[in-house]
Amino acid sequence: MRHALRSLHRRQAGLTLVELMVSITLGLMILSGVLTVFFNTSAARNEVERTSRQIENGRHAVQLLSTDLRLAGFYGEFNPSSVAAPASLPGDPCSLAAADWQQWLPFHVLGFDNVGFASPSCALPGLKPGTDVVMLRRARTCFAGVGGCDPAAAGLPYLQVSLCASEVTPIKVGVEGGAAFDLKSKDCVGTAEKRQYYTHIYFVSTDNGVGGAVPTLMRLELTGSGWNVVPLVEGIEEFQAEYGLDSDGDGAPDAYVANPSDFPKGACTGACPTNNWLNVVTVRFHVLARNLDASPGYVDAKTYELGKDDSGNPVSVTPGGAYRRHVYGSLVRIVNAAGRRETP
Repeated sequence: MRHALRSLHRRQAGLTLVELMVSITLGLMILSGVLTVFFNTSAARNEVERTSRQIENGRHAVQLLSTDLRLAGFYGEFNPSSVAAPASLPGDPCSLAAADWQQWLPFHVLGFDNVGFASPSCALPGLKPGTDVVMLRRARTCFAGVGGCDPAAAGLPYLQVSLCASEVTPIKVGVEGGAAFDLKSKDCVGTAEKRQYYTHIYFVSTDNGVGGAVPTLMRLELTGSGWNVVPLVEGIEEFQAEYGLDSDGDGAPDAYVANPSDFPKGACTGACPTNNWLNVVTVRFHVLARNLDASPGYVDAKTYELGKDDSGNPVSVTPGGAYRRHVYGSLVRIVNAAGRRETP
């Protein structure tokens, strides 16, 4: 028995070359399967991450634009329709003169269709051809230095509204430290509070502001003595806007047009452009957001529609490339402009 066990032990003491090769082959097959699963899972996770970021950026861009547009034309206690509007657009929309700011107050929104923007006082760096530009004006919703609102800072623009019934001057707009904000409060004794005055210009740039060739939603902000460029959302490569015009004064839009400065198209002269911009009560806009990184093996052959142009034809783009994209849009009611027209 002992001899038989020793013989069996000697016969099972090692592996033959064939057995070793079979074992290695099976191990490599299992390892290859594991690596394939890991690679596919990693690629899917990266694609989900890219898409999630694109969705987040698109929604964030819509939220930023909607929030600011909704407040356009807010000047606290001042109603710009209570004073006579200029017979024509006041001139340079980017003027740094406080007197010009006051002339522009009735124009809560001003748009420039398909790169129709030009100003000697400000520039839109990297403005992407074929995209729209929207400019809006408003005051901050809180008084400077009251509650959680920042105190008045030297050099920044502010707006002050008179609450004294006997005061002749209804409003003042100027730079803190350089303008005399001496309008009175309701008791005609104390000084009225101030609100920071905002002028914002939204546009799409081909540069993200730090040297990267990434299309980005940008905002130009009036600082008082100049303009500051603020990158907002990367991956936004198209922006188109249409404006709802209230022609009968009831606060509801009667027509949507891409360029109120030329509506009816080819027949808008004299005071027509001015009246059209004063009648804007809603803004309908579309943005095209893309992934920040290309998707390996993907080719975007889709055509995206972003509203209509000034002739009423659909605005469509076919950007191509290896980036996944999606169109986001919103219809925003400009509360202050529309609300002042409503009949109780």
